[in-house]
Amino acid sequence: MEKNKRVIGAKYEEIASLYLQQQGYKILEKNYRCKLGEIDVIGLDKDTIVFIEVKYRKKDTYGHPFFAVTAKKQKTIYQVASYYLREKKLYENNNYRFDVVGILGEEIQLLKNAFGGM
Repeated sequence: MEKNKRVIGAKYEEIASLYLQQQGYKILEKNYRCKLGEIDVIGLDKDTIVFIEVKYRKKDTYGHPFFAVTAKKQKTIYQVASYYLREKKLYENNNYRFDVVGILGEEIQLLKNAFGGM
C-alpha cells in the first residue's frame, strides 16, 4: 500500500508542477529530502522562493485536500525549508512563502501563503 501511495503522490506532484509552471513558477526542486523531512516542490515565483505542499484527494469524503496540511506537517515543512535555505546559502533571501496545491478529483487549486513560518 505504501508503494502505491508514493506512485499516486508522484503522479499528482508532477501534475501540480506542470500547473505551477503554467502559473509562472520556475521549478527548482521536486521531492527535496533531508534528515528533517521532505518538501514536495520548491519553486520560484518571480523573486520569491516558494515551498509547496501537494495534497490529492479523489473525493472530499475526508475534507478538502487543504485541510490535510496539519500544524504538525506545517512545522515539518518549515524546518525542511530552513534547512534548504541554509544548505543552498539562500538564507539572506527574505522572500519566501509556503503554498499548498490541492487537487480534488480533477480540480486543481493553488493556495498562496497557505501558512506562516520563518
